[in-house]
Amino acid sequence: MFGSQRKNSSPAVSALIDIVGSKHVLTSARATEPYAKGNRFGGGNVLAVLRPGSLVDMWRSLQVCVEHDLIVITQSANTGLTGGSGPGDQDYDREIVIISTLRIDDIHLINDAREAICLAGSTLYELEDALAAHDREPHSVIGSSSIGASVVGGIANNSGGSQIRKGPAFTEYAIFARVNESGHVELVNHLGVELGKDPAHILDKLQRGDWNPADVTPPPEDTFDTEYSDHVREIADSPARYNANPKFLHEASGSAGKLMVFAVRVRTFPKQKDPTTFYIGTNEPATLEDLRRAILASDRPLPISGEYMGRPSFDLAEEYGKDTFVSVKHAGSREQVKLFALKNWANGVFAKLPFFGPTVADTIAQKAFDLLPDQLPARMLDYRDRYEHHLLLVVSGDDKADTEEFLKSFFAEAAHDGDFFICTPDEAQSAMLHRFGAASAATRYFNLNREDSSGMITFDVALRRDDDDWLEVLPDEIADQLHISSYYGHFFCHVFHQDHVAKKGVDPVALKAQMTELLEARGAAVPAEHNYGRLYRIPPEMEAHFKELDPCNIFNPGVGETSPHKNWA
Repeated sequence: MFGSQRKNSSPAVSALIDIVGSKHVLTSARATEPYAKGNRFGGGNVLAVLRPGSLVDMWRSLQVCVEHDLIVITQSANTGLTGGSGPGDQDYDREIVIISTLRIDDIHLINDAREAICLAGSTLYELEDALAAHDREPHSVIGSSSIGASVVGGIANNSGGSQIRKGPAFTEYAIFARVNESGHVELVNHLGVELGKDPAHILDKLQRGDWNPADVTPPPEDTFDTEYSDHVREIADSPARYNANPKFLHEASGSAGKLMVFAVRVRTFPKQKDPTTFYIGTNEPATLEDLRRAILASDRPLPISGEYMGRPSFDLAEEYGKDTFVSVKHAGSREQVKLFALKNWANGVFAKLPFFGPTVADTIAQKAFDLLPDQLPARMLDYRDRYEHHLLLVVSGDDKADTEEFLKSFFAEAAHDGDFFICTPDEAQSAMLHRFGAASAATRYFNLNREDSSGMITFDVALRRDDDDWLEVLPDEIADQLHISSYYGHFFCHVFHQDHVAKKGVDPVALKAQMTELLEARGAAVPAEHNYGRLYRIPPEMEAHFKELDPCNIFNPGVGETSPHKNWA
């Protein structure tokens, strides 16, 4: 209590309360923990968490923070997997204020819904809902959207997603604040919408959607894909997409929190008609690579998505991801977000009580959902038993017949082990939810086995597009130090996610460094789409990019293992 009173007496906190109100300035450790602790990694102490309700209040709060020499971390959904949405365990030289944008979730559809202006806290599932009436969809339509990730967060991290034709989340249109070399706050409007000159006036008009259609620049060509679809077809000796790719670094895009982004303007896409999911199983990794190359080299349209998961990931998600699967399938994404927040709150409360720990809510959820019968369709379980490797191939309705004939011919060849079936709508939904539940399942496993584990080791890696040996086989001296290893990812892009849980007594940091060397030796890029956060050291060219965006190191300092100090000292 005393610590909270001391924080509230701070001149900076008092000034921030005057702007957003005491209800929306959080200072106690219990209240700030859900914002200050990462989804998987990261966490630290903060002076306060602000929850402004308007873009103007965001702008004014930033000015107060700069005047009082505070660190600013702008945060939306805090669903990132590498700890970059909040503070880390670093030697900060200033106090930290987190500005949560979740109350500012307006979305303005423009140019006949061919584009959307998404304010700082708007989420992917909200954008998906807004576009549904117009028979359109956003860049990302499943995966992160299932747990409430934000549109701005995806742009800031160049998130890739599962959509083969679309590539990384990217835009050149944004409105943001930066602190220049002289330490002054600047508002930069590159939205392509004329809103005036005064910052407060601009931001107020933006939030209200108060502009004339003539003040908006024209939309891009309306297609199902982007130029990435040609890029991913190339079987080249380099990764298809990765966070340090300079092609996708532009102001807000790839900024990783080094700017305060108020809104982004993103293109939308015609909704795919009658998509069909083919469930493919094989025991030979080479079979899937042959299939990938055959499709990429053909003149047929690219699939909508192609998601891989191995049998260990399948089993892990079945045992430790049932609560996520059931809640999303039967209650929807919005309710899952609420349950996710409730679980984190409960874990935080019980962690402070004697005889309890930081994972009580996980334990309760695991035991409760264990009582439910099997949720997965029978044909999926049959393929789990028969095949080690699984691929979910989704195509548009127009491509269903051609894809079916291709797969029949492909698996008729003696060199290609495996089989496929066409999913019913329920099987298709179950298969995709199961695939995207793999990530949360690994975290649940670790939470329930902390006493026997030293930590999680995760990778977000982009392999070379021409890498035949795409499925990593760890040397025995590494594999023996791990409880579990789970592999899944976006197969046609050769972007894979790895979740490992290290045994007790193992140094997870040293082991990850050893494993990283193995990946980089084969030409892989790390990370691929989750950004650097508190897990990866950024390369020199990325550090130069961050210094250009944020020369005084005010925003999210220390990200990518850079200096946490003012002026990059």
